[in-house]
Amino acid sequence: MSENSDQPALEVEIKRTEKPEAKPRDEISVTRHSITVNGQTLNYTATAGTMVLAEEKHNKDGEFDGNLERARIFFVAYALDDQHPEERPVTFAYNGGPGSPSLWLHLGLLGPRRVVMGDAGQLTGPPYQLTDNEFTLLTHTDLVFIDPVSTGYSRVVEGENPSDYHGFKKDVESVGDFIRLWTARAGRWLSPKFLIGESYGTLRSAGLSGYLQERHGLFLNGLMLISAILDYATVDTTPGHDLAYVTHLPTQVATAWYHGKLGKQRSLETVLREAEAFADNEYASALHLGARLTPSARRQIAQQYAQMTGLSENFVLQNDLRVPLSRFCKELLRDQELTVGRLDSRFTGIDRDAGGSSTDYDPSYSAILGPYTATLNHYVRQELHFESDLAYEVLSGRTQPWSFKDFENRHVRVSDTLRSAMHQNPHLKVMVAAGYYDFATPYWAMRHTFDHLQLNQQLRGNIREAYYEAGHMMYVHLPSLAQQHRDLSEFIQWASKA
Repeated sequence: MSENSDQPALEVEIKRTEKPEAKPRDEISVTRHSITVNGQTLNYTATAGTMVLAEEKHNKDGEFDGNLERARIFFVAYALDDQHPEERPVTFAYNGGPGSPSLWLHLGLLGPRRVVMGDAGQLTGPPYQLTDNEFTLLTHTDLVFIDPVSTGYSRVVEGENPSDYHGFKKDVESVGDFIRLWTARAGRWLSPKFLIGESYGTLRSAGLSGYLQERHGLFLNGLMLISAILDYATVDTTPGHDLAYVTHLPTQVATAWYHGKLGKQRSLETVLREAEAFADNEYASALHLGARLTPSARRQIAQQYAQMTGLSENFVLQNDLRVPLSRFCKELLRDQELTVGRLDSRFTGIDRDAGGSSTDYDPSYSAILGPYTATLNHYVRQELHFESDLAYEVLSGRTQPWSFKDFENRHVRVSDTLRSAMHQNPHLKVMVAAGYYDFATPYWAMRHTFDHLQLNQQLRGNIREAYYEAGHMMYVHLPSLAQQHRDLSEFIQWASKA
């Protein structure tokens, strides 16, 4: 199919469950398509729509009293035709936010269609386009994209309170209950099963690894964690909490290298290994000493920091050796009156003025928001033939404030849930993918989390790591997209054999 083609559907079938009109009902569109990957034609069925999520009701005596419809969950599922369900893996995918639908992984990395948007410095403008995704993971697994409540087209039913779902615990439960229900209806209990989440979606995945096992007895083959964050302590810059400055420093160095502040004589790999060693040793020790650090040692650390990051020594000293992310993104290219992105620091932006201490916006988020929103809205209606007059919610803020009441008086941390799930299910494999230019979930913060997982040594081999010369959504960089497809494909084949 050509870059400009937007008519892949071959057949259309609309199905609606027979329920009384007074109750919410599933609304499903089934379409059939094909895609050619590496010379091979893949025929597949797409199912798009909303599934009603219900909870059991019990009377005052604890007796079952029917089901209570709570929410409609929007999803898009892809299944390769003429396959044996018991042998065919299925992967459940979602993004993060919290408050984000699944469009990024759907149209950027995994699905059979992807956005054409260019990359840093070479962005296309509107109107945007879709093309066949030659790197779709449909080659190795069926796919189910899930939009949590209040994202995408997912909503609570009339009379329910949306805020009930806007928190860690209920989010995990509702997504997990959807996965259980979809698995039962699709007859996929014996299929190899995977979760793939991005950003906050990795926090959700770790929570689900425990919830699915303990609540539904649903054991997974693997988790694919894209731009992972499982422990908020690794990115918390509250005064007096220094770990985040250590975990951000290698990404600052990568960013400075990319924008030519360090010269190009040394490779990215070389400067990163030096940055990692400095961050974990001299720099971490200096921050730990605090006021006990001598003036001469303080200046020496500032000199090393400045040399590695492209900032001035005086600027580093003025920030007490702790340069906040917002100031770094503003300062690095101030001489060019440019800022660098948070999600992907390869992208640059222009503020109202160059004199401020923080950026006006994240240019990397602005770069992806328009292309993904436009193409998703087009794709769902015109190609998947699902129609809704609701706004497709893309990080609209409807889910805020987000509740972490189960983590009161401590950092949000789900790495121990993952560790426990892996101990209980020693066949569970985990792949972690990180971008060197990602400030939202820095790769060195992820490494810190997994280095402190306290996983039994015999299970350390169940974890794979992959790194890319891109940012939070590394797949917007086509070489990284190609490599990520290979990495994910190999992981699924490996983990499916457990």
